[in-house]
Amino acid sequence: MKTAKTATQNACKLCNPLGACLAFKGIERCVPFLHGSQGCATYIRRYLISHFKEPVDIASSNFNEDTAVFGGSHNLKLGLQNITKQYKPELIGIATTCLSETIGDDVDMILREYGSESDPALPRPVMIHASTPSYQGTHIDGFHAAMRATVSQLAEGGTKRNLLTLFPNMVSPADLRYLKEILESFNIPFVLLPDYSETLDGGPWEEYHRIPKGGTPQHAIRKSGTAAASIEFTSVLTGEKSPAGYLEEKFDVPSYRLCLPIGIKQSDAFFNLLEKLSETPLPHRYEDERRRLVDAYVDGHKYVFGKKAIVYGEEDLVIAITAFLREIGITPVLCASGGKSGFLKKRLAEMVPDLNDLGIKVRDGVDFVDIEDEAKILEPDLLIGNSKGFTMSRKNHIPIVRIGFPIHDRFGGQRLHHLGYKGTQELFDRIVNTVIEYRQNSSPIGYTYM
Repeated sequence: MKTAKTATQNACKLCNPLGACLAFKGIERCVPFLHGSQGCATYIRRYLISHFKEPVDIASSNFNEDTAVFGGSHNLKLGLQNITKQYKPELIGIATTCLSETIGDDVDMILREYGSESDPALPRPVMIHASTPSYQGTHIDGFHAAMRATVSQLAEGGTKRNLLTLFPNMVSPADLRYLKEILESFNIPFVLLPDYSETLDGGPWEEYHRIPKGGTPQHAIRKSGTAAASIEFTSVLTGEKSPAGYLEEKFDVPSYRLCLPIGIKQSDAFFNLLEKLSETPLPHRYEDERRRLVDAYVDGHKYVFGKKAIVYGEEDLVIAITAFLREIGITPVLCASGGKSGFLKKRLAEMVPDLNDLGIKVRDGVDFVDIEDEAKILEPDLLIGNSKGFTMSRKNHIPIVRIGFPIHDRFGGQRLHHLGYKGTQELFDRIVNTVIEYRQNSSPIGYTYM
């Protein structure tokens, strides 16, 4: 008899403020600051450092027993003062935790008080507050909350200019660099927000930098209110939570929402939109990338066609990967996420019209116990998702293709491409080689030629 679950076990998500801290790392000379306990900052630093292999400083108001009872106003003000003195940031991104949210600290009021009370001799960094309670939502909710708060505080209106703002979602530094190359090749002046392509994947230093170089400059973010258009990679983010939605509502900046451009069809949609907005034909280099990708699909079809996969992770990533898998002939028998936007199944049905005919299961708000229970019934050939699924992979002898965040048990997760024809090519190669390797290792005789 199956015992009813009473608690989440190995959640298929991470906490809300983690996503906010990652997003704030993509703003130039910004220090992420957690209003809560030191343990929260340590946990988040551990996750980010393990994935990105870069030093990550996250400040904390360092709650203790007294603070939890009487409020964290004093700790927050003291922490902001210390960070301003030691780091000299241009911006401090403040994310709340479950503790500060539960006791009801009015962070905006505390920041106003701090502004009027602080030493006028100290620098005055911009302070942006995002509400990110850990007890609800996921890391991707915190990521978007930080970007919405940033845009709503910094963006300014004015005469429209030839400028595109791109909100790329929570992708790898390698993907961010590729997106910048694409936009530059279309000769489009752009703002990429956030941009942690250098701050979380930089080179060695001769001496330690308290704040790594890179990130989206404040002055660029301020111009986003005058952009001719904005693009946001999301399938499930609603307008009231969306930074692009804010720009459209406040400054009448037309917004375009696209699925993460993974696979030929979704990459085509992205490049076609860039052609339209820039009035520039597709550069030849991307035509070549597309042709090579089509050729790879043909060459690798015999290895992957008919395979079954379980896809898990952030909802936007699951939707994009599912559409891509159908392009290459793999059936995603389960699409799972710890997120609960309420749009996962609807958006998947739009992307994969034969979703129900194929018997594809869609589950949101799940943990890895749920996913493993499904895996035992569905018997997939592959798992596609982050490193948190490795235990399930090992236990059930199912090969895993690591994508997204976090990737803790392999090297180079921050340099994995996922987006566009180039990213899809690399992802397709990894999937095909994972299938081949599993067949090779499972063979009683082994073979060296495919």
